[in-house]
Parts: sequence; C-alpha cells; structure tokens
Amino acid sequence: MASNSERYDVVFRARRLIGPHGETSGSLGVRDGRIAAVEPLGAPLTGERVVELADDEVLLPGLVDTHVHVNDPGRAEWEGFPTATRAAAAGGITTLLDMPLNSLPPTVDPESLAVKREAARGRVHVDVGFWGGAIPGNRARLGPLHAAGVFGFKCFLLHSGVDEFPPLDSAGLHEALTELAAHDALLIVHAEDSEAIDRAPSAHGSRYRDFLDSRPRGAENLAIAQVLEAARRTGCRVHVLHLSSADALPMIASAKADGVPVTVETCPHYLCFTAEEVPDGATQFKCCPPIREAANREALWRGLADGTIDTVVSDHSPCTPELKRLDSGDFGVAWGGVSSLQLGLSAVWTQARLRGHPLTDVVRWMAGRTAELAGLHRKGSLSVGADADLCAFAPDEAFVVDPGRLHHRNPVSAYQGRALAGRVRRTWLRGAEIDVLGEPRGTLLNRGEA
Repeated sequence: MASNSERYDVVFRARRLIGPHGETSGSLGVRDGRIAAVEPLGAPLTGERVVELADDEVLLPGLVDTHVHVNDPGRAEWEGFPTATRAAAAGGITTLLDMPLNSLPPTVDPESLAVKREAARGRVHVDVGFWGGAIPGNRARLGPLHAAGVFGFKCFLLHSGVDEFPPLDSAGLHEALTELAAHDALLIVHAEDSEAIDRAPSAHGSRYRDFLDSRPRGAENLAIAQVLEAARRTGCRVHVLHLSSADALPMIASAKADGVPVTVETCPHYLCFTAEEVPDGATQFKCCPPIREAANREALWRGLADGTIDTVVSDHSPCTPELKRLDSGDFGVAWGGVSSLQLGLSAVWTQARLRGHPLTDVVRWMAGRTAELAGLHRKGSLSVGADADLCAFAPDEAFVVDPGRLHHRNPVSAYQGRALAGRVRRTWLRGAEIDVLGEPRGTLLNRGEA
C-alpha cells in the first residue's frame, strides 16, 4: 500500500479499469511517467493533478500495435508519421511498430534504419519502434540491424507489392531463420505461397468473388506449413502475420503443442467483415490475404478464444485514393490494404461483445500480448513500473464511422458508414494527455529499452 504522505505527479481514479488480473476499480499514482502505485479506488492518493474518469468510461492500458505501415519517408503522401501517430493516439494506441517496406528506402540495413529514424524524429505523437526487413542478399546486414535496435525482421514469401522489397524463396527463408536464430531474433512472415498464387485465377475486374479466388486459402495454408517446418528445423522464433485462413489453425495449434516457437496475429477487418458483404467494386476492402467468408470469420474468433491466435493488430496499410482505384472498382489493380489505425479497438470490441468476450480479452489481444511479442516490458499493462500509457474508453458509446473525421492521411476506410460500439475519449502517454493537434511528444524506441 502507498503511504498517505506520498505525492504523485498525477492520480487517475476509475470505477472500472483493466488491470493485470482483470477488471476492477482503482486509483493509479504516476510519477516520472511511470505507474508508481495501484491502489483501491478509495485510497488517499494525492497528486499534482487528479483525473477522474466518468462513470461510463473504463481505464485501459494504451494499446500496442505491432503492425503499421507508415510509409515515411518516400511515400509520405500515402501516410506519414504525424498523421499515423495522431490516428493511433485517437484510437487508444500509445505504441506502434512500423513495418520496413513501402517507405523509401526500405529498412533492410542500419543505414536505412537511420534514415527512417531521422524521418520520424520529433514528428510522432506516440512511441514508435521499427521492424527490419529480411530480403534476398541482406543476410550479412541482419546482425548489424538487430544490434541497431529493430524489434525483429519481416519477410515475404511472394511479391510484396513493391519491387524494392523482394520475397524470400525456400532457401532464403531457411538462411534468414538460421541467421536470426543465432541472435535470438524474431522473423515475422507474410505467409502466402507464390506458386499457389501464380496457379490461381488472376485478380481482375470489380467482382469481389473473383479477387477472393485469386488469393485462395490454400496459398496461406501452404506457406504457413513451410514456415512452421522451417521454424521447427532452425529453432528460430517466428510470427505469422495477418492470419486470414482459419484452415491453418489446427496445424498452428499442433506446432505450438510440439513446442515450435510460433505466434500468430489476425486483424480487425478479418474479425469484422465477411466476403459475403463486400460489394463488388468496393476496393476499400481489398487486402492481402483477403477478407474471407462468414464461417471463416467465426473460426478465427474461435482461434482467438482458445489461444491459437495470440494478437490482434491493425495492419494499417494505406495509400492515396487514386491507388485504391475507387473510380473503376478494379480489384486487380487496386492497392491492397485496409486503413483502420484509429478504429481497431472499437471494431474489435463491437464484435467481441456480441460473442461474449469481456474487455479484458480485447486488452489482452491488443495490448498485453502485443507488448509481450515485441519485448516491450513497460507497455501494455496497468501495473507498477509500467509506463503510464493509458486510454479512457467508453464501451457503450456508439458512433457511425465518418472517414472525414479520421486522422490518418487519406480519408478512405472500409469502415465508412459502419456503426461501432466503444469510443476512445482520451489517451495519455507517460501520464501526459496526448493532444493530437499539439506538439508531438512520442519517443523512438529501440528493442530492449522499453
């Protein structure tokens, strides 16, 4: 218990909060940007400032989104650090990890990481870390990039969508895993099999069914099987990105039971939307792998419930409206990616509550486990010693998504016009409220430092 004589920089009081052991009421004392006390609601904590949450608000740890494409520098007209981190803060995200591709140069060596960090410096409203990339020919750069502080390495097993970030073949995957295992580094994998995609019907035209046929579940399943077997052989930690095919869940569960060091994520759009409801020509829904059928969605929810799927992250992958080809509605040429950075918490909560999941589950998937995946030991939890990264969430407040009110760079969203439950009202970074229109106060993170 805290001494009555102790004084804190700020005290938060909440009738509902999600702590490490579930939902409760309580008071948090914050000193020097970290949680210094967690006490019952009536505890006499005193602070320079006191924040009383409203009766309809729940105090959550700030979310940790480990899958964000900021695209800055080089393609900042798609998304930039100021706009992406404003959207993150407005959505209750206080830490994000930026993907190594779609920016120019891609983050595939220490020099390009330095360029990326310089582009972000002084321009982020939340804390930001970086993934490195594993591409053909950069094996010798993986160790130095790891030493420079990236949180792990991303690879593709098929064309990434941008020529400057080529995929690994089977030999390259094994080579990268062998190298990274020596550093106890994490490889995160876009798992779709290139040969299976090549054999599938080509993506073309405005029919969503035709696009779905061009990215079959089998392509995901084959690639995931390859990744699991390679991880089994090398002992390297692997993480399967944006799981779309629920068919892969049994083999993932089996690999986990065998001790293969694998974790898995899925995304709000796979948990919210279904192929049956995507209108033809609605290219704002295009992503790779694609949004699949309703039965598949329900199986993904079961995979979350039983722990086969570990985390839920945005895979925010925006572009300019022109690249989405909204005029023609041609899924074959439109950029693939769903912009959802600001909406993930509300979108997941809307669906989770319908299936009987409490907020504690959502916080575990989107804060606790994502922080654990990245090794961010001071993030994702309302516990003593953690950074005081918080958000006030009103779970029963409903709203209809208006893309014009979102903070990401381009006002395109698959969620346009959708009614969602739960609104983030305020977000704090290290105990200080984030003003998304004010001076950026986020910091740049290195692996092992937070």
